[in-house]
Amino acid sequence: MNNLQLKHHYEYIDRDISWLDFNYRVLQEAKDPTVPLIERIKFLAIYSSNLGEFFRIRVAHHRNIKMLGKKTKSQLEYSPGTLLKELYKIVNQQLDEFNDIFDNQILPALCKENIFLLSHRELSQQQELFIESFFKENLLPFVQPVLLIGNKIKPFLNNSELYLTIILKSKDEPESPEQYGIVKIPSDHLKRFIILPSETDRHNVILLDEIVRFSLKWLFPGYDIIHSYSIKLTRDAELYIEDEFSGDLLEKIKKGLLKRNIGPASRLVYDQAMPKEMLKFFLDLLEIQKSDLTPEGRYHNNFDFFNFPDFGKKHLRNKVLKPLVYLPFHQNTNLFSAIDEKDHLLNFPYHEYEPVIRFFEEAARDPDVTQIKITQYRVAKKSRIMDALINAASAGKSVFVFIEVKARFDEAANLNWGEEMEKNGIKVRYSFPGLKVHSKAAIITKKSENETKNYAYLSTGNFHEGTAKAYSDFGLFTSDPRLTQEVNRIFGFLENVKLPTVSFKHLLVGQFNLNDELKVLIAFEKEQALKGLPSGIILKMNSIQDPEMIDLLYDAGLAGVDIKLIIRGICCLIPGKPGLSDHIEGISILDRFLEHARVYYFLNGGEEKVLLSSADWMVRNLHFRIETAFPIYTPEHKKMIIEILKIQLEDNIKARSLNHLTINQFRKNNSGRKMRSQLETYKYLKKRNVDFI
Repeated sequence: MNNLQLKHHYEYIDRDISWLDFNYRVLQEAKDPTVPLIERIKFLAIYSSNLGEFFRIRVAHHRNIKMLGKKTKSQLEYSPGTLLKELYKIVNQQLDEFNDIFDNQILPALCKENIFLLSHRELSQQQELFIESFFKENLLPFVQPVLLIGNKIKPFLNNSELYLTIILKSKDEPESPEQYGIVKIPSDHLKRFIILPSETDRHNVILLDEIVRFSLKWLFPGYDIIHSYSIKLTRDAELYIEDEFSGDLLEKIKKGLLKRNIGPASRLVYDQAMPKEMLKFFLDLLEIQKSDLTPEGRYHNNFDFFNFPDFGKKHLRNKVLKPLVYLPFHQNTNLFSAIDEKDHLLNFPYHEYEPVIRFFEEAARDPDVTQIKITQYRVAKKSRIMDALINAASAGKSVFVFIEVKARFDEAANLNWGEEMEKNGIKVRYSFPGLKVHSKAAIITKKSENETKNYAYLSTGNFHEGTAKAYSDFGLFTSDPRLTQEVNRIFGFLENVKLPTVSFKHLLVGQFNLNDELKVLIAFEKEQALKGLPSGIILKMNSIQDPEMIDLLYDAGLAGVDIKLIIRGICCLIPGKPGLSDHIEGISILDRFLEHARVYYFLNGGEEKVLLSSADWMVRNLHFRIETAFPIYTPEHKKMIIEILKIQLEDNIKARSLNHLTINQFRKNNSGRKMRSQLETYKYLKKRNVDFI
């Protein structure tokens, strides 16, 4: 919770509770029988992964605050202990539902498809022989069984990795008390799902966890295995750089990364079937507080369920939506010539991502291109864009890359890419102290005998070939000098750390004019409403939490402005509450693609203003980041975005209400027509392609 939320006079939903509401929407997809079975399993994996990150970051944050002295805590405007209790209560309720979905919906549905997830007690003789061979050839090098003798041996549990805790009894001393052991499940080295041989047409699958269970008799010779239970320890993921402003920030980040996986424990996940006395033993052994416990089912790390085999049954997955070829680029052998003619707006993953890659590959080959500049926040492991930049530098072009190293969980990957860039003669600048660069921008300079021309690419999403297939984002190609000049101004700041001498008039840039301009736009709509004139705001983003902006929206709504929110994740604003937000409606769309685009729409006295942005309305985005919001000037592009917004606002299949008292209820409209916005958006863009022929 950001304390800023509590310093204002309106009501807000706590950000972490709102985030749990979002993750529940993921769980809703997992229990929806209309969603293909493997996709439902995938949503369980997403839910599990999300929750793990939540504990590593947010819960760890509140636990650390809870441990502060009474005097310090008395100055806070919330109780970390009370909030933690509420968060654990919600999480445990959701996990009960998670286990019910898996046990009573997913597993029976798999059986109907002739797919069986076997335990180590359900194996045929042939399968036991297979596992014995698998154990000797694959498993043995990675398992490290430990027999625990009182409190003398304290095993170190790696962050988010799986372990089996075991109850054993000596064969030689049957009267001796039971003992405990622990062994790692090496899912970091081996596949989590192993396909077993079968004498029938059944598809048999076993988890690596169960193979380890079966192998315990070989790992602990001389002992009878009474029972085993899985556990997982989650550790605090913060880097805790005490002072970003002194010394070498890059070195501090590198050292912080080395310590991340040995940080303090933030949660112990355990099999709820574990006996109480055994649980207490491990609590004491691992020095875990009872309040940091999360009961789950037999299996943890359900993120691995992303890789559950489908055995070639195509009906168990979503029908593939083949990315649309963007014809104006496809029909032009030179991308830059096409951009010279007009701006181009693409919507991924409905459009193929190839034009973005081509933008940089053509620049690397073009003898007239002299300079390439780009921001990088998250980068694919294998990236043609990065390869193109290296090729450009090799060809003698000036290449500048700003790499944001503080992109959480991508720090190491970004550092590696930075080192690779520098080796190849690319000028690299890394993170600023106390500030993140989250803007998604690139600019290419071409010089000919007659002129110098700039070409910019601005986006709501990262330069990432992988996520571009799953995240819904907009990308704009432009040579409009109104925009390119200001993009150059951003890079002037990033490259030389010199404040722009000329103000931004077209782009809204975090740390410069973003906040002020957004306030002006909201205030204008409020003034229009007070005059009895038409007004309206539509905001689509991942999260809205900044209390100042929320207050302005409440004020505008109370003045009569019609406000519609499409918020995927955190929504601290309370829509639809009588006397507070009657004129504010909120929905959240969760479907096969992750809604990632940020769109700001203002009626603006009839001269509709549409901006695309990298920025959510979180405190961190609006106050502590370089973000970019860029206006859409081309009428056809503006119309396209507005039409897509309308499609989303009419969704009655995958839209959930965020309104007062109806949180996460599937939203219905009265049109009588089924409207699934992502599929309808694809159809809409496919139809637009006809206009280019």
